[in-house]
Amino acid sequence: MEQEIDTNQLGEDIVKILKTIYDPEIPVDIYELGLIYDVMVNTDYEVKILMTLTSPNCPVAESLPKEVEEKINKIDNVKATEVEITFDPPWSKDLMSEEAKLELGML
Repeated sequence: MEQEIDTNQLGEDIVKILKTIYDPEIPVDIYELGLIYDVMVNTDYEVKILMTLTSPNCPVAESLPKEVEEKINKIDNVKATEVEITFDPPWSKDLMSEEAKLELGML
C-alpha cells in the first residue's frame, strides 16, 4: 500500500522553497514579491505553479521559471512540476506582501 502524503504539508514545503528563490534585481523572494499566483498539487503529487514576472521584458523570463521548476522537483514526493507564466493580471506593487514592502522601504 502506498504511503499517504499530506498535500497541505507538501504545499507548505513548496512555499518554503519558493521563499528561497529571488528576483536578481530585487532583494525580496518571489513569493513575498507577489510573483506566485497559485500553487496546485494533485493527488498524483504533480505540482502546477501559476506565476508572473515583474514585466514581460524581465531579464530572467527564461531562467526564473526553470529555477522554480528545478527546485520544486527536488522536493521528496513531487513527481512533476509545471510552471505556467501569465501576465493576467499583470504584476503590480500591490501584490507584494507587507514584508516585501518593508524590506524595500515602501512602508
